[in-house]
Amino acid sequence: MVQTSVTNQRSSRVLKRRIALLASAFAVLGLLILSLCTGEYSILSHDDGWDMFMTVRIPRTVALILSGAAMSMCGLVMQIITQNRFAEPTTTGTTEWAGLGLLAIMIVYPSASVLLRMTVAVAFAFLGTMVFFALLRRVSLRSSLLVPIMGMMLGAVVSAVSTFLALETNTLQNLSVWFQGSFTSVYTGQYEILWIVTLAVLGVVVLADRLTAVGLGEDIATTLGVNYHRVILIATGLIALATGVVTVVVGSLPFLGLVVPNLISMALGDHLRQNLPWVCLSGIALVTIADLLARTIISPFEMPVSVILGIVGAFVFIALILRQSRKGGLQ
Repeated sequence: MVQTSVTNQRSSRVLKRRIALLASAFAVLGLLILSLCTGEYSILSHDDGWDMFMTVRIPRTVALILSGAAMSMCGLVMQIITQNRFAEPTTTGTTEWAGLGLLAIMIVYPSASVLLRMTVAVAFAFLGTMVFFALLRRVSLRSSLLVPIMGMMLGAVVSAVSTFLALETNTLQNLSVWFQGSFTSVYTGQYEILWIVTLAVLGVVVLADRLTAVGLGEDIATTLGVNYHRVILIATGLIALATGVVTVVVGSLPFLGLVVPNLISMALGDHLRQNLPWVCLSGIALVTIADLLARTIISPFEMPVSVILGIVGAFVFIALILRQSRKGGLQ
């Protein structure tokens, strides 16, 4: 009887969770429909309205979905493999490395295709993330707060190098455009490469259980039969792939991978496979809301999405520090 009761309670919780997830999916769908209907150009009152809808509105909304899900997922995975709540592509320098790669290929080969730019950006993002992990292994960090500080310092150095190279090659304006994080330049013919990030998301789904084991530490993961270093390498590649592609198409989306995974973890716990759909949905919702605000606050002009995400992320970052400090987690 007791076992039956426990089973029924567990089934009830699973059912409620699925209903909540479905309701959240419909809410996100509503936001996406609102995004499709938002814009200064009146689609219904112009003859070419349908062309504008298919050329600009649809690609922009698809880009919101793919970039929001991918960058939130990157933050979730990075926090697991570093065992640190503050880790995500913005706080580990991964985004800055991707930007440096993008700048490098534009200097060396200005007429490079989007695919080539993406490849170089992904390679630099992978290299930069591995450099960050190598530093983590060599430095004994007594406070979890030192991890993002070290990552942001590394990112600042890389950003300074990028700025210097941009000044020397008269490409500073291009650099600022790449890093502003905006969906204004997303349209048919310029966004399709973003579909590649679905491979990264699917890769994380496949590796979910192994990543959970890796998050418990090298010794436990090895005991469970997981090749710790191989999983770390693959996860780093997936993070670099998603970050590099999003950086090439959209630019920097700061703190997205920090805000979403932490809020979901506080609500649902730290189960990777269970949290992944919630993280992706929440990432899409947050990016879409930020984009809607960016399009309407100073209409008919538009501000970068990164401005809004940066403000939200900064508040959440401070809140996490205060929360962990109250728990005695910071030294």
